Amino acid sequence: MSSRTFRITVRGSFDGLTAGQRAELLADAPAHDMLRAAFTEEGHLTYDVAARPFFTFRFLDSGEAEEDILDATARAELAAESWLTERGYGFKQLRSQAQDLSTAPLGKRRRQEAARATGTGPAA
Repeated sequence: MSSRTFRITVRGSFDGLTAGQRAELLADAPAHDMLRAAFTEEGHLTYDVAARPFFTFRFLDSGEAEEDILDATARAELAAESWLTERGYGFKQLRSQAQDLSTAPLGKRRRQEAARATGTGPAA
């Protein structure tokens, strides 16, 4: 059985932030900029609290079967909740979306690489 890679996105909004918490988030904002967004095993947080109260966590997980995506999604949601709760940040409207990359359509470059690897496409 082959390993499947899952990308899980957990979104929500900050709720009831104190002035100190807001200042803390603003001070840390450069490390959480959208331009640095990445899917990581530990989860990567992005936000722009100066513009709007929303945040996004991006997680990378894996499993052996299609059903493992449910467990991966639950782990991601728990990790996001834990991160926020440990820091005392209120949040609401937490929702998640997961994608199994083994079922994602390939872009043009990846299709060409796959064709070359199997010998069914044009040589590079």
